[in-house]
Amino acid sequence: MDPQQRLFLEQAYHALEDAGLGGEALSEARCGVYVGAGSGDFSEVLKARGVSGNPLALMGNVPSILAARISYFLNLKGPSLAVDTACSSSLTALGLAVEALRAGTVDVALAGGVCVISTPEFMASMAAGGMLSPTDACHTFDRAADGFVCGEGAVALVLKTLDRALADGDRIHGVVRALGSNQDGRTNGITAPSGTAQQALEEDVYRRCDIDPRGIGYVESHGTGTPLGDPIEVDALTGAFRRFTADRGFCRIGSIKTNIGHTLTAAGLAGVVKVLLMMRHRTIVPSLNFSAPNPRIDLAASPFRVATALEPWEAEPGRPRRAAVA
Repeated sequence: MDPQQRLFLEQAYHALEDAGLGGEALSEARCGVYVGAGSGDFSEVLKARGVSGNPLALMGNVPSILAARISYFLNLKGPSLAVDTACSSSLTALGLAVEALRAGTVDVALAGGVCVISTPEFMASMAAGGMLSPTDACHTFDRAADGFVCGEGAVALVLKTLDRALADGDRIHGVVRALGSNQDGRTNGITAPSGTAQQALEEDVYRRCDIDPRGIGYVESHGTGTPLGDPIEVDALTGAFRRFTADRGFCRIGSIKTNIGHTLTAAGLAGVVKVLLMMRHRTIVPSLNFSAPNPRIDLAASPFRVATALEPWEAEPGRPRRAAVA
């Protein structure tokens, strides 16, 4: 079995237990499972050890089974989907879970992501492609940005509609107020981001869901620490915020990738968990490896300032603590 399957199974069960839904509590329930996950490279480990033609190895390395295992073990009757949209996989999984809850097609949802790198070949390929940092650190938004560092992780969140969670007396860590997704279309390379597409998406979400970005106190950015991607992301965020406010420096920004690396298919929800923990403790935690901004990023003229020190997260009068995750 690919370690990704075991680790996600463990995290999913921990999340359900934490929500008071362990054991047989969800048997026969319309509980959807949505997991950001890729095919992984553990099959290469098996091949190197002479394991071939084994049906258990086949099932243990298929993403669809990764998502289905939790449904199988707990007898869940909602949809079970493995989602692979590269770095946005787990956030896309969260979006599908929220949409299903809003549509009433599920009563409870489990959204998650997992990434385990089992062989050196994957890292070697990314290094050869110039993606990895030769200084072994994610210098997000910094002038020293030179690529990212890979991380590994598994994360699972339990979701309900707000009215049901309140009626059930659940401990609520946060509320998903709005979400959206799009594609860049054609850029100067299939991995190159489009600032135009990012800004259009952000503006659409704010307008469609009646959100004033002036009330957003923190942005957990994609922030991989690349000299190309970071300026594009900040420019897009700035453009979207500028449609609503001309204020500067009011919103903190950071990236969990400076702390734990880029966890690829699990990266988006890793950022969500960071935000939820900061909300719980009412504290903004620092984004690491930042000393001076990338010269292509005009932070001084933007709504943002990089969170570089531990600081209280005070809500503005009449407004909740609100964050965006990219």
